[in-house]
Amino acid sequence: MTNWPSLAIALGVTILVAYVIAHVVSRLVESGLRAILPDDHEHALVDRPKSVVRLLIFLMTAVALAFPAMRLAGYDMRLGDSQEALGFSPVEIGRWLLHDGLRVCLIVVIAYALIRIGSAVARRFERELNTGTGLDVIERAKRARTLSAMLHKTFSAVVTVLAILMVLIQLDINIMPVLTGAGIAGLAVGFGAQTLVRDVISGFFLILEDQVRVGDVAIVNGQGGLVEAVNLRTIVLRDEEGTVHVIPNGEVKTLANRSKDFSYFVFSIALPFETDPDHVTKVIQDVGATLMDDPLLRQHILEPLEVYGVDDFQPGQIVMKGRIKTIPQKQWTVGRELRKRLAAAFKQHNIQLPVAHMNVTVDSIQDLLQKRES
Repeated sequence: MTNWPSLAIALGVTILVAYVIAHVVSRLVESGLRAILPDDHEHALVDRPKSVVRLLIFLMTAVALAFPAMRLAGYDMRLGDSQEALGFSPVEIGRWLLHDGLRVCLIVVIAYALIRIGSAVARRFERELNTGTGLDVIERAKRARTLSAMLHKTFSAVVTVLAILMVLIQLDINIMPVLTGAGIAGLAVGFGAQTLVRDVISGFFLILEDQVRVGDVAIVNGQGGLVEAVNLRTIVLRDEEGTVHVIPNGEVKTLANRSKDFSYFVFSIALPFETDPDHVTKVIQDVGATLMDDPLLRQHILEPLEVYGVDDFQPGQIVMKGRIKTIPQKQWTVGRELRKRLAAAFKQHNIQLPVAHMNVTVDSIQDLLQKRES
Protein backbone atom coordinates (compact mmCIF):
# COMPACT_ATOMS: atom_id res chain seq x y z
CA MET A 1 0.00 0.00 0.00
CA THR A 2 1.38 3.40 -1.02
CA ASN A 3 0.51 6.94 -0.04
CA TRP A 4 -0.59 5.89 3.43
CA PRO A 5 -0.71 9.49 4.87
CA SER A 6 -3.40 10.43 2.34
CA LEU A 7 -5.26 7.21 3.19
CA ALA A 8 -5.13 7.99 6.93
CA ILE A 9 -6.41 11.52 6.33
CA ALA A 10 -9.22 10.23 4.07
CA LEU A 11 -10.33 7.64 6.64
CA GLY A 12 -10.15 10.24 9.43
CA VAL A 13 -12.34 12.63 7.48
CA THR A 14 -14.73 9.74 6.72
CA ILE A 15 -15.08 8.87 10.40
CA LEU A 16 -15.65 12.53 11.31
CA VAL A 17 -18.31 12.99 8.61
CA ALA A 18 -19.99 9.74 9.63
CA TYR A 19 -20.08 10.89 13.27
CA VAL A 20 -21.61 14.25 12.32
CA ILE A 21 -24.27 12.62 10.14
CA ALA A 22 -25.10 10.06 12.85
CA HIS A 23 -25.35 12.81 15.46
CA VAL A 24 -27.69 14.91 13.31
CA VAL A 25 -29.93 11.96 12.44
CA SER A 26 -30.09 10.82 16.08
CA ARG A 27 -31.11 14.32 17.16
CA LEU A 28 -33.89 14.30 14.58
CA VAL A 29 -35.06 10.90 15.83
CA GLU A 30 -34.94 12.16 19.42
CA SER A 31 -37.02 15.22 18.52
CA GLY A 32 -39.57 13.04 16.76
CA LEU A 33 -39.88 10.63 19.67
CA ARG A 34 -40.19 13.39 22.24
CA ALA A 35 -42.91 14.98 20.12
CA ILE A 36 -44.79 11.67 20.21
CA LEU A 37 -44.03 11.09 23.90
CA PRO A 38 -44.03 14.53 25.58
CA ASP A 39 -43.58 13.17 29.08
CA ASP A 40 -40.69 13.33 31.51
CA HIS A 41 -41.30 9.70 32.45
CA GLU A 42 -40.49 8.50 28.93
CA HIS A 43 -36.74 9.35 28.90
CA ALA A 44 -35.83 5.66 28.74
CA LEU A 45 -38.02 5.25 25.66
CA VAL A 46 -36.21 8.11 23.90
CA ASP A 47 -32.56 7.83 24.94
CA ARG A 48 -32.18 4.15 24.12
CA PRO A 49 -33.58 4.32 20.55
CA LYS A 50 -31.44 7.44 19.97
CA SER A 51 -28.27 5.54 20.91
CA VAL A 52 -29.18 2.59 18.69
CA VAL A 53 -29.96 4.83 15.72
CA ARG A 54 -26.73 6.81 16.21
CA LEU A 55 -24.59 3.65 16.23
CA LEU A 56 -26.27 2.13 13.17
CA ILE A 57 -26.12 5.34 11.14
CA PHE A 58 -22.48 5.85 12.09
CA LEU A 59 -21.46 2.35 11.01
CA MET A 60 -23.41 2.47 7.77
CA THR A 61 -22.17 5.94 6.84
CA ALA A 62 -18.57 5.11 7.70
CA VAL A 63 -18.60 1.93 5.59
CA ALA A 64 -20.37 3.65 2.68
CA LEU A 65 -17.93 6.59 2.61
CA ALA A 66 -14.80 4.53 3.27
CA PHE A 67 -14.56 3.07 -0.23
CA PRO A 68 -14.82 6.37 -2.15
CA ALA A 69 -12.39 7.96 0.31
CA MET A 70 -9.89 5.16 -0.25
CA ARG A 71 -10.15 5.60 -4.02
CA LEU A 72 -9.61 9.35 -3.69
CA ALA A 73 -6.51 8.67 -1.57
CA GLY A 74 -5.09 6.57 -4.39
CA TYR A 75 -5.54 3.19 -2.70
CA ASP A 76 -5.65 0.32 -5.20
CA MET A 77 -8.93 -1.54 -4.54
CA ARG A 78 -8.48 -4.21 -7.22
CA LEU A 79 -8.83 -7.74 -5.89
CA GLY A 80 -6.51 -10.67 -6.38
CA ASP A 81 -7.49 -13.85 -8.13
CA SER A 82 -8.33 -15.65 -4.91
CA GLN A 83 -10.63 -12.88 -3.80
CA GLU A 84 -12.29 -12.60 -7.20
CA ALA A 85 -13.04 -16.33 -7.01
CA LEU A 86 -15.13 -15.68 -3.95
CA GLY A 87 -17.50 -13.56 -5.98
CA PHE A 88 -17.48 -10.32 -3.92
CA SER A 89 -15.60 -7.04 -3.76
CA PRO A 90 -15.54 -3.98 -1.51
CA VAL A 91 -17.64 -2.12 -4.05
CA GLU A 92 -20.29 -4.84 -3.97
CA ILE A 93 -20.21 -4.86 -0.17
CA GLY A 94 -20.69 -1.09 -0.10
CA ARG A 95 -23.53 -1.33 -2.60
CA TRP A 96 -25.22 -4.00 -0.48
CA LEU A 97 -24.82 -1.89 2.67
CA LEU A 98 -26.34 1.14 0.96
CA HIS A 99 -29.35 -0.81 -0.31
CA ASP A 100 -30.26 -4.04 1.46
CA GLY A 101 -28.15 -3.28 4.54
CA LEU A 102 -29.85 0.08 4.98
CA ARG A 103 -33.26 -1.56 4.70
CA VAL A 104 -32.35 -4.18 7.29
CA CYS A 105 -31.19 -1.49 9.71
CA LEU A 106 -34.33 0.54 9.11
CA ILE A 107 -36.51 -2.50 9.71
CA VAL A 108 -34.76 -3.25 13.01
CA VAL A 109 -34.90 0.38 14.16
CA ILE A 110 -38.56 0.81 13.21
CA ALA A 111 -39.54 -2.47 14.88
CA TYR A 112 -37.70 -1.50 18.05
CA ALA A 113 -39.26 1.97 18.04
CA LEU A 114 -42.75 0.53 17.51
CA ILE A 115 -42.36 -1.85 20.45
CA ARG A 116 -41.13 0.93 22.73
CA ILE A 117 -43.85 3.31 21.58
CA GLY A 118 -46.45 0.59 22.10
CA SER A 119 -45.19 0.09 25.64
CA ALA A 120 -45.31 3.83 26.31
CA VAL A 121 -48.82 4.14 24.87
CA ALA A 122 -50.04 1.25 27.03
CA ARG A 123 -48.60 2.82 30.18
CA ARG A 124 -49.92 6.25 29.29
CA PHE A 125 -53.36 4.78 28.60
CA GLU A 126 -53.33 3.12 32.00
CA ARG A 127 -52.06 6.27 33.72
CA GLU A 128 -54.69 8.49 32.10
CA LEU A 129 -57.46 6.23 33.34
CA ASN A 130 -56.02 6.32 36.86
CA THR A 131 -56.44 10.10 37.10
CA GLY A 132 -59.46 11.58 38.81
CA THR A 133 -61.74 10.18 41.47
CA GLY A 134 -64.91 8.14 41.61
CA LEU A 135 -66.04 4.57 41.23
CA ASP A 136 -65.97 4.60 37.42
CA VAL A 137 -62.32 5.62 37.40
CA ILE A 138 -61.37 2.70 39.66
CA GLU A 139 -63.19 0.21 37.46
CA ARG A 140 -61.71 1.63 34.24
CA ALA A 141 -58.22 1.51 35.75
CA LYS A 142 -58.61 -2.20 36.57
CA ARG A 143 -59.70 -2.97 33.04
CA ALA A 144 -56.91 -0.81 31.62
CA ARG A 145 -54.22 -2.73 33.55
CA THR A 146 -55.55 -6.02 32.26
CA LEU A 147 -55.96 -4.94 28.63
CA SER A 148 -52.72 -2.95 28.42
CA ALA A 149 -50.60 -5.92 29.52
CA MET A 150 -52.27 -8.30 27.08
CA LEU A 151 -52.21 -5.87 24.13
CA HIS A 152 -48.57 -4.92 24.72
CA LYS A 153 -47.45 -8.56 24.73
CA THR A 154 -49.48 -9.36 21.62
CA PHE A 155 -48.32 -6.24 19.76
CA SER A 156 -44.64 -6.89 20.61
CA ALA A 157 -44.87 -10.50 19.42
CA VAL A 158 -46.53 -9.52 16.12
CA VAL A 159 -44.01 -6.73 15.39
CA THR A 160 -41.06 -9.02 16.21
CA VAL A 161 -42.26 -11.81 13.94
CA LEU A 162 -42.98 -9.42 11.05
CA ALA A 163 -39.56 -7.76 11.45
CA ILE A 164 -37.78 -11.13 11.35
CA LEU A 165 -39.64 -12.15 8.19
CA MET A 166 -38.85 -8.83 6.49
CA VAL A 167 -35.16 -9.13 7.39
CA LEU A 168 -35.06 -12.65 5.95
CA ILE A 169 -36.55 -11.32 2.71
CA GLN A 170 -33.87 -8.62 2.49
CA LEU A 171 -31.21 -11.30 2.98
CA ASP A 172 -32.64 -13.18 -0.07
CA ILE A 173 -33.76 -16.08 2.10
CA ASN A 174 -36.87 -17.83 0.86
CA ILE A 175 -39.39 -17.65 3.70
CA MET A 176 -42.01 -19.84 2.03
CA PRO A 177 -40.58 -23.05 3.52
CA VAL A 178 -40.54 -21.31 6.89
CA LEU A 179 -44.17 -20.27 6.55
CA THR A 180 -45.15 -23.72 5.29
CA GLY A 181 -43.31 -25.39 8.15
CA ALA A 182 -44.92 -22.99 10.60
CA GLY A 183 -48.34 -23.85 9.22
CA ILE A 184 -47.73 -27.59 9.50
CA ALA A 185 -46.31 -27.14 12.98
CA GLY A 186 -49.34 -25.05 13.90
CA LEU A 187 -51.69 -27.83 12.79
CA ALA A 188 -49.67 -30.40 14.72
CA VAL A 189 -49.68 -28.23 17.83
CA GLY A 190 -53.39 -27.59 17.38
CA PHE A 191 -54.16 -31.32 17.39
CA GLY A 192 -51.67 -32.18 20.11
CA ALA A 193 -52.31 -29.24 22.40
CA GLN A 194 -56.07 -28.97 22.45
CA THR A 195 -55.98 -28.07 26.13
CA LEU A 196 -53.68 -25.14 25.43
CA VAL A 197 -55.91 -23.90 22.61
CA ARG A 198 -58.95 -24.22 24.86
CA ASP A 199 -57.20 -22.20 27.60
CA VAL A 200 -56.25 -19.44 25.14
CA ILE A 201 -59.75 -19.17 23.65
CA SER A 202 -61.33 -19.15 27.11
CA GLY A 203 -58.87 -16.48 28.26
CA PHE A 204 -59.66 -14.32 25.23
CA PHE A 205 -63.39 -14.30 25.99
CA LEU A 206 -62.68 -13.90 29.70
CA ILE A 207 -60.89 -10.63 28.98
CA LEU A 208 -63.19 -9.54 26.15
CA GLU A 209 -66.34 -9.90 28.27
CA ASP A 210 -64.69 -8.08 31.20
CA GLN A 211 -65.56 -10.85 33.61
CA VAL A 212 -62.61 -10.24 35.91
CA ARG A 213 -59.77 -7.69 36.03
CA VAL A 214 -56.40 -7.36 37.68
CA GLY A 215 -57.00 -6.13 41.23
CA ASP A 216 -60.41 -7.77 41.67
CA VAL A 217 -61.23 -10.14 44.50
CA ALA A 218 -62.72 -13.26 42.96
CA ILE A 219 -63.60 -16.85 43.75
CA VAL A 220 -62.57 -19.20 40.93
CA ASN A 221 -63.62 -22.84 41.18
CA GLY A 222 -64.12 -22.36 44.92
CA GLN A 223 -60.70 -20.75 45.46
CA GLY A 224 -60.80 -17.10 46.53
CA GLY A 225 -58.07 -14.48 46.31
CA LEU A 226 -56.84 -11.25 44.77
CA VAL A 227 -56.45 -11.38 40.99
CA GLU A 228 -52.79 -10.60 40.22
CA ALA A 229 -52.78 -11.43 36.50
CA VAL A 230 -55.24 -12.34 33.78
CA ASN A 231 -53.34 -13.95 30.91
CA LEU A 232 -54.58 -15.59 27.74
CA ARG A 233 -53.80 -19.00 29.22
CA THR A 234 -54.08 -18.63 32.99
CA ILE A 235 -55.58 -16.54 35.75
CA VAL A 236 -53.40 -15.95 38.83
CA LEU A 237 -54.89 -15.56 42.32
CA ARG A 238 -53.15 -14.80 45.62
CA ASP A 239 -55.08 -15.73 48.77
CA GLU A 240 -54.91 -13.99 52.16
CA GLU A 241 -52.05 -16.27 53.25
CA GLY A 242 -49.94 -15.15 50.29
CA THR A 243 -50.28 -18.43 48.40
CA VAL A 244 -50.38 -18.02 44.62
CA HIS A 245 -52.93 -20.13 42.72
CA VAL A 246 -52.53 -20.48 38.94
CA ILE A 247 -55.71 -21.71 37.26
CA PRO A 248 -55.89 -22.50 33.51
CA ASN A 249 -58.64 -20.50 31.85
CA GLY A 250 -60.06 -23.59 30.20
CA GLU A 251 -60.73 -25.14 33.63
CA VAL A 252 -62.65 -22.15 35.02
CA LYS A 253 -66.08 -23.62 35.75
CA THR A 254 -67.37 -21.04 38.23
CA LEU A 255 -66.20 -17.47 38.71
CA ALA A 256 -67.59 -15.13 41.37
CA ASN A 257 -66.29 -11.57 41.21
CA ARG A 258 -66.66 -9.94 44.64
CA SER A 259 -65.47 -6.48 43.55
CA LYS A 260 -67.18 -5.75 40.24
CA ASP A 261 -68.49 -2.15 40.10
CA PHE A 262 -69.56 -2.16 43.79
CA SER A 263 -69.83 -4.43 46.84
CA TYR A 264 -72.21 -5.08 49.74
CA PHE A 265 -71.37 -5.92 53.31
CA VAL A 266 -74.23 -8.13 54.53
CA PHE A 267 -74.66 -8.72 58.27
CA SER A 268 -76.97 -10.83 60.41
CA ILE A 269 -77.66 -10.30 64.12
CA ALA A 270 -79.30 -12.92 66.36
CA LEU A 271 -81.41 -11.49 69.22
CA PRO A 272 -83.57 -13.01 72.02
CA PHE A 273 -87.31 -13.31 71.38
CA GLU A 274 -88.15 -10.64 73.95
CA THR A 275 -86.11 -8.00 72.08
CA ASP A 276 -88.02 -5.13 70.41
CA PRO A 277 -87.10 -5.26 66.68
CA ASP A 278 -88.06 -1.62 66.09
CA HIS A 279 -85.75 -0.44 68.85
CA VAL A 280 -82.88 -2.52 67.51
CA THR A 281 -83.53 -1.24 63.98
CA LYS A 282 -83.31 2.35 65.24
CA VAL A 283 -80.00 1.65 67.00
CA ILE A 284 -78.53 -0.01 63.87
CA GLN A 285 -79.60 2.92 61.67
CA ASP A 286 -78.04 5.39 64.11
CA VAL A 287 -74.77 3.46 63.95
CA GLY A 288 -74.95 3.51 60.15
CA ALA A 289 -75.40 7.28 60.28
CA THR A 290 -72.21 7.63 62.33
CA LEU A 291 -70.35 5.74 59.59
CA MET A 292 -71.62 8.21 57.00
CA ASP A 293 -70.43 11.11 59.17
CA ASP A 294 -66.93 9.65 59.54
CA PRO A 295 -64.65 11.39 56.94
CA LEU A 296 -62.38 8.33 56.68
CA LEU A 297 -65.23 5.90 56.02
CA ARG A 298 -67.62 8.13 54.08
CA GLN A 299 -65.43 7.94 50.96
CA HIS A 300 -65.86 4.15 50.91
CA ILE A 301 -69.67 4.10 51.36
CA LEU A 302 -71.97 4.51 48.37
CA GLU A 303 -75.40 4.33 50.07
CA PRO A 304 -76.70 4.54 53.65
CA LEU A 305 -77.04 1.39 55.71
CA GLU A 306 -80.18 -0.63 54.93
CA VAL A 307 -81.93 -2.79 57.54
CA TYR A 308 -84.14 -5.59 56.19
CA GLY A 309 -85.81 -6.30 59.52
CA VAL A 310 -86.55 -9.71 61.03
CA ASP A 311 -85.16 -12.16 58.51
CA ASP A 312 -85.56 -15.52 60.27
CA PHE A 313 -86.86 -17.33 63.35
CA GLN A 314 -84.58 -19.78 65.10
CA PRO A 315 -84.96 -21.76 68.34
CA GLY A 316 -84.97 -19.22 71.15
CA GLN A 317 -84.04 -16.24 68.98
CA ILE A 318 -84.86 -14.02 66.02
CA VAL A 319 -82.42 -12.99 63.28
CA MET A 320 -82.25 -9.44 61.89
CA LYS A 321 -80.44 -8.75 58.64
CA GLY A 322 -79.13 -5.72 56.77
CA ARG A 323 -76.46 -4.51 54.38
CA ILE A 324 -74.39 -1.46 53.39
CA LYS A 325 -73.17 -0.63 49.87
CA THR A 326 -69.48 0.21 49.43
CA ILE A 327 -66.90 0.67 46.71
CA PRO A 328 -65.16 -2.55 45.60
CA GLN A 329 -62.89 -4.28 48.15
CA LYS A 330 -63.85 -1.89 50.96
CA GLN A 331 -66.82 -3.88 52.24
CA TRP A 332 -64.64 -5.68 54.78
CA THR A 333 -63.11 -2.46 56.12
CA VAL A 334 -66.52 -0.87 56.54
CA GLY A 335 -67.98 -4.10 57.91
CA ARG A 336 -65.38 -4.47 60.66
CA GLU A 337 -65.94 -0.90 61.81
CA LEU A 338 -69.71 -1.43 61.69
CA ARG A 339 -69.49 -4.52 63.91
CA LYS A 340 -67.29 -2.69 66.41
CA ARG A 341 -69.69 0.23 66.68
CA LEU A 342 -72.72 -2.05 66.89
CA ALA A 343 -71.16 -3.90 69.83
CA ALA A 344 -70.62 -0.60 71.67
CA ALA A 345 -74.13 0.65 70.84
CA PHE A 346 -75.79 -2.57 72.00
CA LYS A 347 -73.90 -2.37 75.26
CA GLN A 348 -74.92 1.27 75.71
CA HIS A 349 -78.62 0.56 75.05
CA ASN A 350 -78.61 -2.65 77.09
CA ILE A 351 -79.48 -4.85 74.12
CA GLN A 352 -78.57 -8.40 75.06
CA LEU A 353 -77.45 -11.00 72.57
CA PRO A 354 -78.76 -14.56 72.97
CA VAL A 355 -76.74 -16.86 75.20
CA ALA A 356 -76.60 -20.57 74.44
CA HIS A 357 -78.34 -22.72 77.07
CA MET A 358 -78.14 -26.44 77.68
CA ASN A 359 -80.78 -28.27 79.73
CA VAL A 360 -79.50 -31.35 81.51
CA THR A 361 -81.93 -33.83 83.16
CA VAL A 362 -80.53 -36.17 85.81
CA ASP A 363 -82.57 -39.25 86.70
CA SER A 364 -82.18 -41.11 89.98
CA ILE A 365 -81.10 -44.75 90.10
CA GLN A 366 -84.62 -45.88 91.05
CA ASP A 367 -86.11 -44.09 88.07
CA LEU A 368 -83.54 -45.75 85.81
CA LEU A 369 -84.37 -49.19 87.25
CA GLN A 370 -88.09 -48.63 86.82
CA LYS A 371 -87.60 -47.52 83.20
CA ARG A 372 -85.46 -50.58 82.60
CA GLU A 373 -88.02 -52.99 84.12
CA SER A 374 -90.86 -51.42 82.16
